[in-house]
Amino acid sequence: MTNQNDKNYSTIIQLSTFAGFVFPFGNIIAPLILWMAKKNESSFIDAHGKSAVNFQMSLMLYSFILAILIIPITIFTLGLGLIFLIIAIIPVFILNMILIISASISASRGEYYEYPFTIEFIK
Repeated sequence: MTNQNDKNYSTIIQLSTFAGFVFPFGNIIAPLILWMAKKNESSFIDAHGKSAVNFQMSLMLYSFILAILIIPITIFTLGLGLIFLIIAIIPVFILNMILIISASISASRGEYYEYPFTIEFIK
């Protein structure tokens, strides 16, 4: 059974991914540091930490690929690709926020959470 401290810490790990809005790579660095500090103390914290970091790394990879694919469109359409990039980034941004909040709520309830479309960089 998961105790309240594990639930709270796991929730903080999930919410720490919002640090990416404050400083570059904060969405990966903050949960990574928090997870590494307590991963051996609880399997619940370990699972949520891995989940948060893996999802943010996956999201960063997908965003990078999207940007690379948009570059040729931008070059050949005289800047129209930038509009496509902005249109594509907005749903990704909104989805990221919704999934972080969902994962945080699950953690606070003592439930495990699996982000969709996540590559398991950390197993």
